[in-house]
Amino acid sequence: MSQTKMKSEVRDLAYFMALPYTIEIFPDTEVGGFVARIKELRGCMTQADTWEQLKVMLDEAKEGWLETALESGRSIPEPQAEIDARMVS
Repeated sequence: MSQTKMKSEVRDLAYFMALPYTIEIFPDTEVGGFVARIKELRGCMTQADTWEQLKVMLDEAKEGWLETALESGRSIPEPQAEIDARMVS
């Protein structure tokens, strides 16, 4: 087995952190700032006052979610490509 193939089969924290998950961002209308979640990782969300903080906080939330899932042996979903119907027609 080639080293490239072996490397691509490793599903560790670095592998999942690099995947292009869907990020949804909403304004926090109650206290201000923003709320963000990773759509495919149920319960993976965070809140921050600024866009700059939001990126850092979401990366930390994602890493914590993935570490917990890996340690407990839970299945981790991978991003699903969404096809825009306007592009297909």
